[in-house]
Amino acid sequence: MQVTINGEPRPLDQPMSVEALLASLGLDARKVAVERNREIVPRGRYAETDLGDGDALEIVHFIGGGAPDTAAPPRAEDAEGFTVAGRTFTSRLLVGTGKYKDFEETARAIEASGAEIVTVAVRRVNVSDPTQPMLMDYVDPKVYTYLPNTAGCFTADDAVRTLRLAREAGGWDLVKLEVLGDQKTLYPDMPETFKAAEALIKDGFKVMVYCNDDPIAAKRLEEMGCVSIMPLGSMIGSGLGIINPVNIRLIKETVSVPVLVDAGVGCASDVAVAMELGVDGVLLNTAIAGAKDPIRMARAMRLAVEAGRLSYLAGRMPKKRYADPSSPLAGLI
Repeated sequence: MQVTINGEPRPLDQPMSVEALLASLGLDARKVAVERNREIVPRGRYAETDLGDGDALEIVHFIGGGAPDTAAPPRAEDAEGFTVAGRTFTSRLLVGTGKYKDFEETARAIEASGAEIVTVAVRRVNVSDPTQPMLMDYVDPKVYTYLPNTAGCFTADDAVRTLRLAREAGGWDLVKLEVLGDQKTLYPDMPETFKAAEALIKDGFKVMVYCNDDPIAAKRLEEMGCVSIMPLGSMIGSGLGIINPVNIRLIKETVSVPVLVDAGVGCASDVAVAMELGVDGVLLNTAIAGAKDPIRMARAMRLAVEAGRLSYLAGRMPKKRYADPSSPLAGLI
């Protein structure tokens, strides 16, 4: 008999179950999710699910994509954290796990950032070399909150399918939805985003959603049931910073769920600017992974989030049209 695994035809010498197939491939069933003929196979049914001739299988796992640092405990002024989907996190910095030179650097950068939530992408397992390291071996999902995302999805159907597989692989229902419009800008396709969000929420997911910087669209996503709105600062991976701070601020004033700037920041000052707008947090990846020294940049981003938040809470001085001396003029010699 013959089956197709991750798009590649593969002959089988004898009938076997999904469990037996994974064992024959040298894959740890606890670290993957399996789809058979576009239907997810629950992990508890691997042994009883027999393969048939012509079956098409997708075997996926989490990769770098799209623990708090115990050496520096949170300060009292930062203890408020932010709450999303009923869970409170101390760190307001969320980081991606892609684009690093290896998983060891990924783990070191995440630790330096102080992030508690990390985004992960769902991709096919390399069945030709099952000994390749997996993200879970370096970034412990028992220590960090994995946030599966739909990076690379350009349709609502692909996004929904991806997150259903992610839930099967790790059991997480808190997810990040992004449905992209084109390869050049990676701007969100909002009609497809609305469609995917509706399907995922109906299916029991808690959806944090990447969207454009439109307050009306943000409000609609909140009304649909999304647990967090994540407007772009600028194009994904561009490092252009916060292009439209006015709309980001309007979104924060329009919705009651957490607002996190997602995409486009390039340096620590961009992060501070975002936080000074009053948003609840910032999600970034390339700004750290693409730096000459990712570990040092991760620490800089951590400090920028804290500084920007404190600046917002402190309340900035009013802007004036003319100079105003710091020292009193009375008593001049």
